[in-house]
Amino acid sequence: MAGVIRTDKWLLHDDNQPLQIAKRLKKYFPNAEAEDVLHHLTMFGMSRSAVTKKQIQKMQGANTWKIVAKDYQQLQYDWEGANIPIFILPSDTANHKLRKEFNGKAGLSFNDKIFLFLSEWNTKMEIRALLTHEYNHVCRLTKYNKPESKYTLLDTIILEGMAEYAVYKRLGAEHTASYIGKYSDDVLHRFWNKYIAPKKELEPESKTYYHLLYGSHLYPKMLGYCVGECLVRTYANKHELSLKELFTIESEQIAETDILD
Repeated sequence: MAGVIRTDKWLLHDDNQPLQIAKRLKKYFPNAEAEDVLHHLTMFGMSRSAVTKKQIQKMQGANTWKIVAKDYQQLQYDWEGANIPIFILPSDTANHKLRKEFNGKAGLSFNDKIFLFLSEWNTKMEIRALLTHEYNHVCRLTKYNKPESKYTLLDTIILEGMAEYAVYKRLGAEHTASYIGKYSDDVLHRFWNKYIAPKKELEPESKTYYHLLYGSHLYPKMLGYCVGECLVRTYANKHELSLKELFTIESEQIAETDILD
């Protein structure tokens, strides 16, 4: 089954406990137990507690499932993207960081499925921006000729940068993530040369990979994401490329050394 899955019907029929949700989803994770699925989803923003029917009814009243279904259809057409299942589930609104920095929304993408973790107060444009970001990931993962298991730090920052560039092009700068625009391009150029370029071949097994990607341990906040968006935007503008044309271009090519000079 593909397209937007009517998870609201699950949640209104007493499958509102996190572990029950994970059991329903287990078939989409063939090599994992329900407990593993639950751990992974909650780590990325799914609610850790039972969801009330009132919450789901509010999300229905805001047309959450309809908004995602309509925009997904448009994105799939525009980008000639894969037909995948999309699961909308309540987010962990008790998570202070998630509420403060992302207004209680988060997403998780695989090459064959998407999870959108949303709250009842997320707006239509917030929902569209999140879907744009996550479905852009799916298109990059499925169209770029490199297995995700081989992704380096450079591949990941390009993946994230491409997704936020897509939000900017589709919906405008006001709907990009809060960290986009945090630094000037000149500053991002310095960050690229000083922090990212020397470590661009790092793989996820390295702790430094995550420190650079997220900007932790004294690195500038959201370092990898911000540098990645600058690289993609600059390359796309220089070569006058559409969002769809970017999907297959090698990360090394997007990060060509003269683009920020």
